[in-house]
Amino acid sequence: MKIAGFTIIRNAIKFDYPVVEAINSILPICDKFYVGVGNSEDETRKLIENINSDKIIIIDTVWDDSLRTGGKILSIETNKIFDAIPAEFDWCFYIQSDECVHEDDLPKLKNVMEEYKTNQNVDGLLFEYKHFYGQYNYIGIGRRWYKNEIRIIKNNKKFRSFKDAQGFRTTENKKLRVKKSNAFIYHYGWVKPPKAQQAKQANFHKMWHNDEWMKSNIPNTEEFDYSNIDLLDIYKGTHPKIFQNRISKSNWEFFYDKNKVKTNLKYKFLFWVEKYTGLRIGENKNYNLK
Repeated sequence: MKIAGFTIIRNAIKFDYPVVEAINSILPICDKFYVGVGNSEDETRKLIENINSDKIIIIDTVWDDSLRTGGKILSIETNKIFDAIPAEFDWCFYIQSDECVHEDDLPKLKNVMEEYKTNQNVDGLLFEYKHFYGQYNYIGIGRRWYKNEIRIIKNNKKFRSFKDAQGFRTTENKKLRVKKSNAFIYHYGWVKPPKAQQAKQANFHKMWHNDEWMKSNIPNTEEFDYSNIDLLDIYKGTHPKIFQNRISKSNWEFFYDKNKVKTNLKYKFLFWVEKYTGLRIGENKNYNLK
């Protein structure tokens, strides 16, 4: 069984993306790792070159900055790298530049891939998400966070990165048939120093909206306002070891006052149902769980 990892990245240093940690978190179980490095304003390419592994294969790409609707450029760039992965690989493990996998989950992932490698009714593997917010000791528990998504797919070029690269579908826009991986993706996209988070948000939204929308909806401020959040909880688990250095260097303050959270009665009811039954009513699932 051969596994190829892949990701895309641009301006990693400028916007403080933990792409090196993301790659290294799954590199031990990958035979090769394909990194699409977009035209950057910093030394992102050198950052990837400095990863100490002969598994890394860099593919230079140029992003089309005129595509400013629905984050489509992200799926286009993701598909470029997926299409470059040779047919010799059985599985393709996609990880975004602000995601990470815990080292404890790597052995079980290899076992699950081995189990379903030849099963033609399984297209991919589904991960459950841990979304961190503000600081590394807070985790999102509200309904604004997606619970599951596909991150490992068979090496079938009829599979396409979907919309803004959150998941995958077929070329006919059919949902992939997946099995649970029984592993987690640790999502750190909402944990950055406030200045870096604000810069990232201003740049990120350019892939969805025009200049007029940006002026009306993105505050002209130096630091991101982390207070606009619904439900968080104290995280009591462990983080991937590969992320410990970043966590130890986090020196900004974040305060969460649950008494100031405003939610309506419907939201509270749906949250209560999910908390005590595990059912998320009305969830739009981007996959077919087998």
